[in-house]
Amino acid sequence: MWHPFGIIIHPNCVIGENVTIRHQVTIGKATDEGGVPILGNNISIGAGAKILGDIHIGDGTVIGANAVVTKSFPEKSILVGCPAIDISKTKN
Repeated sequence: MWHPFGIIIHPNCVIGENVTIRHQVTIGKATDEGGVPILGNNISIGAGAKILGDIHIGDGTVIGANAVVTKSFPEKSILVGCPAIDISKTKN
């Protein structure tokens, strides 16, 4: 973890190997009754990102700073925005 300040991780979350979590990140439930995220391997999470709910984030995904991720995404996604969208397949 880089600068591990203000990081909140629900105790039931599953986090793979080689995941970088920057400061002010929240990983947890979206509602009291909901599930928790499952994160694959080799994921990079930018500062201030929120990853919420019963979702799966695929291996090799990059989550941008302050992104709010509330749905599942496949491997090698590049997620930005609120709500997060995958820009890995966006053409210039």
